[in-house]
Amino acid sequence: MQFSPNNGDFTFVSSTEAEELSGTITTPDVKVNMGGDSGKGPYATTFLRQRGYGWLLEVEEEDGEEIKPLLEELDIDLKDIYYKIRCVLMPMPSLGYNRQVVRDNPDFWGPLAVVLLFSMISIYGQFRVVSWIITIWIFGSLTIFLLARVLGGEVSYGQVLGVIGYSLLPLIVVAPMLTVIRSFDVVSTLIKLFGVFWAAYSAASLLVGDEFKTKKPLLIYPIFLLYIYFFSLYTGV
Repeated sequence: MQFSPNNGDFTFVSSTEAEELSGTITTPDVKVNMGGDSGKGPYATTFLRQRGYGWLLEVEEEDGEEIKPLLEELDIDLKDIYYKIRCVLMPMPSLGYNRQVVRDNPDFWGPLAVVLLFSMISIYGQFRVVSWIITIWIFGSLTIFLLARVLGGEVSYGQVLGVIGYSLLPLIVVAPMLTVIRSFDVVSTLIKLFGVFWAAYSAASLLVGDEFKTKKPLLIYPIFLLYIYFFSLYTGV
């Protein structure tokens, strides 16, 4: 039986009857798409995104933030500190300074610098009082704060800490004068009292407001005693 070949059928030719066959086979241009649509990345990327792990491939872009100066990073405003120093050293209202900024806008670095400066001056007398002065500043301010709150004052611990620290400046001004007039007992005593009254007045005028009414002496007196103790650490009395 002989079958006639149709389209798509193969014709088997015996080797004895076949002529020498030759030719070329062209390979079709086959593109294998491993990741779906082109442009979506390699297969691994597509696989992770389909499984919900695309966040592993995300790269955070660096923010173009400018590097801030060190003083700005530490929140140190030298102009503000200088203005507060003048407000404390010149507490008279007639000079026109807005002294309430010392209380209403407290900072930490200014009072700390003043306390450290007073401690450095005190090294001339007794080196051991340096750490003690800082301790008295922190806990003395805490005592004044608690007393002010009990008496009905609207102040925060940060405000009291800043005012007490800045108000050490009069003692720093007076301290070098004592080295010159130390031999004059009467004059030296008057200078000491003047420095203590100056410091206490600067602090009390900022902390003791109208809300205390008749209770003002109850807060002014402890502030006065605190600065007497501060000055005694310097003089050694």
